[in-house]
Amino acid sequence: MRFFQTFLIARPVMLPFMVSLLLIAGCDKPSGPQEQAESADRNRDGAIEARGKITLKSANGMMATLSYEYAGQPAPDDFFNGADGRDVSLRDFAGRPLLVNIWATWCVPCRVEMPTIDALAKLEEGRISVIAVNQDLQGARPAMDFFRRIGIRNLEPYSDPDNALSAAYDAIPLPTTILYDSEGKEVWRVQGGFEWNDKEVSKLLREAL
Repeated sequence: MRFFQTFLIARPVMLPFMVSLLLIAGCDKPSGPQEQAESADRNRDGAIEARGKITLKSANGMMATLSYEYAGQPAPDDFFNGADGRDVSLRDFAGRPLLVNIWATWCVPCRVEMPTIDALAKLEEGRISVIAVNQDLQGARPAMDFFRRIGIRNLEPYSDPDNALSAAYDAIPLPTTILYDSEGKEVWRVQGGFEWNDKEVSKLLREAL
């Protein structure tokens, strides 16, 4: 697969490749082309750091966005639930890069991408923690039933019935997937469905190492 359209990211470290992924638009956000948006911030040393977004268009015309806009921000410390009902926060995964998928069972692109996230969790085992946190208001049961039905084997069905993470991220669209480095600082985020087991994804993930 290949993209019909890519937009350049102005950033100190340029992406050295063209990501070849099937992309599906986010659930609560209309699909359609998004223009490249860039801004420049001056860091403490006075250097210019350009931050921007890249809009990726798949062969079927659906869109997703890879963004460095929030790079460097710490992970929220809000609690959600493990499959056994225990309290969990993103801080519990400190010490290793973390990929967090925020999703819901009622979200079509979330359901479509989930098997590829499961495959990625297996592929990156021991290097990057991969978790999926369900935003269904009914709690853990919808995610558990869905995981069992489609044969998810490598992901724990974390649930966030209070939508604490969505609120912490200022009501993000679903699905949104965020990469953190081992110190809990955001590297990038993707809004929209991805085919996460594509071989090129590993190059993106290496940015957290």
